[in-house]
Amino acid sequence: MKGLVLLGLAVVALAAGAGVAQPVVPAVFVLGDSTLDVGNNNYLPGEDVPRANVPFYGIDFPGGAKPTGRFSNGYNIADYIAKNLGFERSPLAYLVLKSRNYLIPSALTRGVSYASAGAGILDSTNAGNNIPLSKQVLYFASTKAEMEAAWGTRKVSMLLAKSFFLLGIGSNDLFQTNPKSPAEVAALYATLVSNYSTAITDLYGLGARKFGIINVGPVGCVPRVRILNVTGACNDALNLYAAGLAAAVKSALTTLAPKLPGFAYSLTDSFAASQAIFSNPQSVGFVSSDSACCGSGRLGAEGPCIKNVTLCGNRDTYFFWDSVHSTQRAAELGADGVFNGPAQLTTPISFKQLAYNI
Repeated sequence: MKGLVLLGLAVVALAAGAGVAQPVVPAVFVLGDSTLDVGNNNYLPGEDVPRANVPFYGIDFPGGAKPTGRFSNGYNIADYIAKNLGFERSPLAYLVLKSRNYLIPSALTRGVSYASAGAGILDSTNAGNNIPLSKQVLYFASTKAEMEAAWGTRKVSMLLAKSFFLLGIGSNDLFQTNPKSPAEVAALYATLVSNYSTAITDLYGLGARKFGIINVGPVGCVPRVRILNVTGACNDALNLYAAGLAAAVKSALTTLAPKLPGFAYSLTDSFAASQAIFSNPQSVGFVSSDSACCGSGRLGAEGPCIKNVTLCGNRDTYFFWDSVHSTQRAAELGADGVFNGPAQLTTPISFKQLAYNI
């Protein structure tokens, strides 16, 4: 769902550059949910595991137009952020690398993605059908130990301190929970923020220093939620619920940063980014910001994105690819906005400033 977040960034984003000739960081390590997943869930057992391993997923992916595990018609936001950092695309999925016995060569030269569709900050979110954030951190710890065995502690420590850690998670926790009172909402925020802070602190303890964090955005505006409203409008209550968590995460990072020497971060303001796109999608070339390109029924959100559905005519003119996730074009615009500015999209610095140590 974070793809929705990034999309809005496009509205106010400046024209993006073509990228850089060489990577500006030694590696990228990705932790999060379906908006960042590049294939981990394809390797998880179970019928209820969310997977993007069927057409039309990947229809626009370069070099084959086939499903890759990305919940997109092509690249996702992790790919475009990696491109802005000078890489070809997102690092490969942890479970893919493990299956190919290629984890350490990738970790040392490019990075690893631990992101998993359906994952949450809480272990209980969609339990048993994803790799929750806490386990993603454990997988990174295991990766680091293997890196040190192959390359030495000092070299690995230097590499990790300069690497870019991309995090995007929290939406699934909101989709699954339904607190009934202000007290329950406050308790949930406290638990989510505590767990998130612990994960970030653990990553810091393992050597991470640069954190690019995609905050939760207006989850009440995805097609899957819109169809529950007779008018097709966003669910304002759910958006307020998400805005509260976003504010709590922002506050927690402000408190956490001074306690961790060398810790640096950039946090997206996903709500500010998204408001412009939904109010004026035509300004960035979209003809639709409320319907899924791949799906069926009302707003394309009543049926799944599968091979026998009718696709929208021009995928680059749709914000949403399926009932929850953004198109490749939306992800590209979102990444450019988060990386290059304008300044109001990220705090306290941009992803580019974080990467370049500006």
